[in-house]
Amino acid sequence: MAIFKQKMLWLGIVVVMVALVAFGAAMMGSVLGTKPKELPVALVMLDQAVELPAGGKLAAGEMMKGRLTENTQLPIVWEIVGSEEEARAGHDKHKYYGALVLPADLSSGLLSLSSPNPKPAVVTIIANEGMNTQAATVVKQVLSQVMKGVSLELSNQMIGQLGQQTGQIPAGAAASLLAPITIQEEIVHPVGVNNASGNAPGLLTQIIWIGSLITGMILFITNGKALMAGANRWTVMVSQTAAGLVIVGAAAGFLLWMASSWYGMELAHAVDTWLFLWLTGSVFFLLQSALLNWIGLPSMGILVLLMFFSMPVLNMAPEFLSQTTQDWIYSWTPLRFAASGLREVMYFGGLDSVSSNASVLWTIGGAFLALLLASGVKKTKTNPEKLGTVGVASNMVN
Repeated sequence: MAIFKQKMLWLGIVVVMVALVAFGAAMMGSVLGTKPKELPVALVMLDQAVELPAGGKLAAGEMMKGRLTENTQLPIVWEIVGSEEEARAGHDKHKYYGALVLPADLSSGLLSLSSPNPKPAVVTIIANEGMNTQAATVVKQVLSQVMKGVSLELSNQMIGQLGQQTGQIPAGAAASLLAPITIQEEIVHPVGVNNASGNAPGLLTQIIWIGSLITGMILFITNGKALMAGANRWTVMVSQTAAGLVIVGAAAGFLLWMASSWYGMELAHAVDTWLFLWLTGSVFFLLQSALLNWIGLPSMGILVLLMFFSMPVLNMAPEFLSQTTQDWIYSWTPLRFAASGLREVMYFGGLDSVSSNASVLWTIGGAFLALLLASGVKKTKTNPEKLGTVGVASNMVN
């Protein structure tokens, strides 16, 4: 029982609990209980109303538009656009997770169902997989379910009306009346083969973060040994920066080669993806090295926590996250800008498709480059304790 009298035991228990709280919040707090909400979707209403034989008009498109936009239970925010081309352009610009196209012949197609030559209208559901596979799948499933419900409702109404008018339903129209609307599904900006269901950008971001962190740590320790040997501090800082950027560039190329050759990942824009991944790794290296140079080894705790807090949100659409997670993690973590930028490069047409994410990364990289070089003016303490710490770290690496 003497072990229970040791303060170290109780201190260790406290440390374990604190670690569980921190990493539990990082790994579970951001994602548990998430659900889609306010997913932006384009609605293209092209339907032209038609005259009914008995008088009045059939405007099925307007009826469906009203049903859809007034349904507050759908996790969708509708944006009415004037043409299918406009909706597709919005997909290319990362504005929509999907679209619903109500064609110009929707009402006339429904009216034709009572004729000997029925021509059911085709409603198109577009899913923008490149934006986020999970969100696009939700949009596709929700819209498909809603349209099937509307189709069934129209089928029952038209069968009832036609039966009352004629007492019988023509054989040619019977099959079409059971499914008055044909649903056509289309995927734009597909994620490709072996891309982890569209999660490849997030995975690559995590791996290059770890690679750049190892690079930064090795160069930090190497620089410490060089400074102890009397090297010029400015020369060491410049050498550290240049060597890190070159190593990260090579690591980014090797990572993509490994993903493609070993695991069959489809890369439609391999060179552009490598260049952006190099930018991503360079920004990570500059951030990590600046903190290491100014704070020292304790900064590793900050960097590890930053990675664990960022990992759960990299592959999730922001509309799935709680407002707290969006404000306190998603809005600022550099890993998010890297993963989003990679998604644009990989699935939307290469570097020409990158939006503001690249600008944010360049800004972060420039700021931390300045901080890293500024550490050249930092005075080196040469007391025995400091030298001992660097020496221990060096021995661990060697």
